[in-house]
Amino acid sequence: MKILTILGARPQFIKAGSVSREMVKYGEIEEVIIHTGQHYDANMSNIFFEEMQIPEPNYFLGIGGKSHGAMTGQMIEKIEEVCFNEKPDWVLVYGDTNSTLAGAMVASKLHIRLAHVEAGLRSFNMKMPEEVNRILTDRVSDILFCPTDTAVTNLKEEAFPFITASGNKQKIVNVGDVMQDGAMFYKQFAKKPNIEGTEIALDFVLCTIHRAENTDDPQRLKNIFDALNEIAEEKPIVLPIHPRTKNFLPSIYLHPNLTIIDPVGYLEMVWLIDHCSLVMTDSGGLQKEAYFFGKQCITLRDETEWVELIKHEFNTLVGADYNSIISAYRNIKSFEMKDLNLYGGGKASKKIVQELLHG
Repeated sequence: MKILTILGARPQFIKAGSVSREMVKYGEIEEVIIHTGQHYDANMSNIFFEEMQIPEPNYFLGIGGKSHGAMTGQMIEKIEEVCFNEKPDWVLVYGDTNSTLAGAMVASKLHIRLAHVEAGLRSFNMKMPEEVNRILTDRVSDILFCPTDTAVTNLKEEAFPFITASGNKQKIVNVGDVMQDGAMFYKQFAKKPNIEGTEIALDFVLCTIHRAENTDDPQRLKNIFDALNEIAEEKPIVLPIHPRTKNFLPSIYLHPNLTIIDPVGYLEMVWLIDHCSLVMTDSGGLQKEAYFFGKQCITLRDETEWVELIKHEFNTLVGADYNSIISAYRNIKSFEMKDLNLYGGGKASKKIVQELLHG
């Protein structure tokens, strides 16, 4: 069996790494990996793949830094060429990037069976390009690998399953979340960031800000940093800076206890999550990783796909409202990890591979 995996950003490689490591256990599976190049990441060198124990891509398309339409269109053209050459039994896509949508379009039009990891997630915000990508990908997938019960419910409320281009009725499977597989695997390899001239204090807040809804809105960004500066009066904050956010820093006051550091590798980020006392973020993945490591999270977004974390009070949704951010910080309570099995307990990759083999 030949599986063509399509990836476009570093977080997708980390997710796919767990599934790739599981595939290797089965001699009858050949995995071919395409890196579209959607997100250029200087950290993704040969050392990255070796350190993360992730197979290097078989194809690098180098398509990035373009408009959504140009990027997706060129990806479709190049992925189609690879499909003609490789003749895969399955196309496997992850999440909600333009690379995901391009892979889904090619598989559907060539009548190649398509599997979507992280199917059924919904923010219910159609202004987000990611929301459009994930909905369209779900619609044409043969197997929908859902990470949570909520994702399964979302699909059923949208009248899934449908009949796909391959002529089969879609299969919806709650396999759990591959991110938990990765977090459990990589924790043993976590590395303290080596930051010249900076010593990371104990009992710190880990913060990340990168979403365009925050960085492209000066008032939202000001509200967030005003709140961070107040929190920094009481507790150190470490903020690995995203290039999009860095552009706005010259115009923003930063408290001395708010330490800005360059972006770190995934193993360094795992160390930061594991050693912080609180996570504040507008990232989707980091919300879950905070939970995996038993940390409370304050989410700087107006909505989240991970509603089960809100329901069970592991996560507080505050948007970019100054008062809401401060109130959430004041009301944070420590918690012990409850065995709720929200994300599959680290067995998602095994379930995915077995479904592909027998699907």
